[in-house]
Amino acid sequence: MPGSPDVRRRDRPQGAGGPAAGAGPRVAVAAPAKVNLTLEVLRRRPDGYHDLCSVMQALSLADRLEAVPAESLSLECSIPALAGQDNLVWRAADLLRRETGAGAGARLWLEKRIPVAAGLGGGSSDAASALLALNALWRLGLSRADLCALGARIGSDVPFFLGSSACALAEGRGERLTPLPALPHRAVVLARLPVPVSTAAVFGAFPPPPASGPG
Repeated sequence: MPGSPDVRRRDRPQGAGGPAAGAGPRVAVAAPAKVNLTLEVLRRRPDGYHDLCSVMQALSLADRLEAVPAESLSLECSIPALAGQDNLVWRAADLLRRETGAGAGARLWLEKRIPVAAGLGGGSSDAASALLALNALWRLGLSRADLCALGARIGSDVPFFLGSSACALAEGRGERLTPLPALPHRAVVLARLPVPVSTAAVFGAFPPPPASGPG
């Protein structure tokens, strides 16, 4: 279900190939896109983030992340330029390993279907899926609350993709979530700008708070 990615742990048949081919179990996770049905930017915070109020809805459009055991941590992507250590999948995996002391590795394969830099939350959703996949693959036993706390350190939208509801009210900088009733099924038309749009740049252009007066 969008908003609650399906984690499936299964053994790969002997001789099977594929991007994440390898011996042992494989975990596959769908990483859904999202749209902001409403978005109100309330104020810039002293920490540089913004307080906001937004209704988020997960979509059926999704990336796909697969993970198999490996001696070290590696990431491959259907868009090779996104396979570096700046990718939020890598950052999520590295953070999870450091915070839990897990000594295991994993080979990760990310199949991108969500447009990049389009405001659809693809990077945050991929990061959430990495936390879910590796929590299962490494048998860490972390709760969704534990994963959400880690996810919030990676990106403000990451906790939404770790939640149980496909529709939620997001407050704070996006990490405080209130599940909302499921909406009727509807088709969504997505129109992508011909240029990438950086979320950080958009929020950075939001007017800063007025300077306080003397005294």
